Amino acid sequence: MKTARAAIFDLDGVIVDTARYHYLAWKRLAAELGFDFTEQDNERLKGVSRMRSLEILLEIGNCERAFSSEQKENLARQKNEWYVEYISRMTRSEILPGAREYLELLRECGKKTALGSASKNAPLILEKLGIASLFDAIIDGNKVRAAKPDPEVFLLGARELDIAPAECVVFEDAEAGVEAARRAGMRVVGIGSPQILSADLVVPGLHVMVALFQTELHSDMVDAEGLEPPTLSV
Repeated sequence: MKTARAAIFDLDGVIVDTARYHYLAWKRLAAELGFDFTEQDNERLKGVSRMRSLEILLEIGNCERAFSSEQKENLARQKNEWYVEYISRMTRSEILPGAREYLELLRECGKKTALGSASKNAPLILEKLGIASLFDAIIDGNKVRAAKPDPEVFLLGARELDIAPAECVVFEDAEAGVEAARRAGMRVVGIGSPQILSADLVVPGLHVMVALFQTELHSDMVDAEGLEPPTLSV
């Protein structure tokens, strides 16, 4: 295992939490269609594509057969317009704890950084958070064709950084993303759920990586060569 020279970050759940904005946009669409959409309903949409999410929402409203394919595309487009409207109001205070600090620490010690997200709205979100300048490369849904667990997003990130995949560490909060990083030949830090068992290291958030920054554990995960890091859940 080579020394890590770069870190690639997923966006939602790692750097920021936009889940509530997705929920508000879907709820607004449901209201327009004449039915209620609850937070419990929204749980069914997590980790699901936009069009599949729409299908689930229409099933909840018992109207999945009421729309043509073209109409469904228009509904999905309307939902995204509302979502963009909501995230356009985001402020820098919405960045998750430790994210800005950890990015700054990595860059100060010479590591390259990239974003690896399926979101086509990633550039807008980074701009609103005021951290776009902390990334050497931004790979978003406008640049990739295949969704995670396909490794395309991370391999493209490594390519744009001009760093070998084996020298990259990925920070992910979802199993599909962890699998994508594995398939890309990269080490993985799981963020959030201790159930991300396939990650090399699991922490509640990037604030923990800041706390660990000058410890042996961080060196084992990000800096050291030839070591197998332990799994940490705190």
